[in-house]
Amino acid sequence: MEKKNDYRISFFKPTTALSRTNRNLVILLVIIWAVAIFGFQILLRVMQKPVPESSMKTFEKVWSNIEQGIATQEEKVDFTNSVLSVLGKSVLISDPASRLVLINAVSSTIYGLIPEEAKETFLTEVANFEKKKENIQSLQDNDYLKAKANIINRLAPLLNLEPYSLKAKLLPLVISASEMEIFKPDNKEKLPDIMKLYLVHNRSILTDTNFLGFPFHYFYTAIFLLIMFVVLCWIYCFLIDRVHSKLGTDEKS
Repeated sequence: MEKKNDYRISFFKPTTALSRTNRNLVILLVIIWAVAIFGFQILLRVMQKPVPESSMKTFEKVWSNIEQGIATQEEKVDFTNSVLSVLGKSVLISDPASRLVLINAVSSTIYGLIPEEAKETFLTEVANFEKKKENIQSLQDNDYLKAKANIINRLAPLLNLEPYSLKAKLLPLVISASEMEIFKPDNKEKLPDIMKLYLVHNRSILTDTNFLGFPFHYFYTAIFLLIMFVVLCWIYCFLIDRVHSKLGTDEKS
């Protein structure tokens, strides 16, 4: 009986020496590429340690007294500045509920720093600013800017801030008259976890070392892996050409 040739090509079941060599070479290069990608990510995970920002260290130092309501004026100032550090990362705070917890923490603590005889005036001043903020047509509105400056000038000295600092400029935007009179118990429970989320970062020598002006893990993932991919493609072309020559299957010009 005449034998029929099977001309179907399968990457996983090669039928010729060339296709077998090609399969093995591709698999080897893919393994190298996968190890370079996932091996580095595993290494990052193994080596990383949680490192708190200085604001987190300050928060942890004063939080117990703040929570119990026995904090000194200085501790309230330190606490407010540490929470402002998180509110300054407003782009990262995607959860409105978390932002509300932070606003309540800052507003109620600042309210506690205001002298008793000035509390009512301050509360009215903040409430009026909030109304202006809701109704302004332009951020250059004179009444809005004046009310904002008044709050900054009142609070910046209390918090040991320069009036032109970023934290001072943030203050009118993150305090609320409705959140001032009490630091709500449920918000007290939520605050430590929110602070840890934004002020504690996993770091290692791979993230802290700079190489060619980049943190090493940025350089590795954004530049080195791209260069490596191009080099692996070049190696494949070079080796497969040698295989063609060895098997006599290269095209003759």
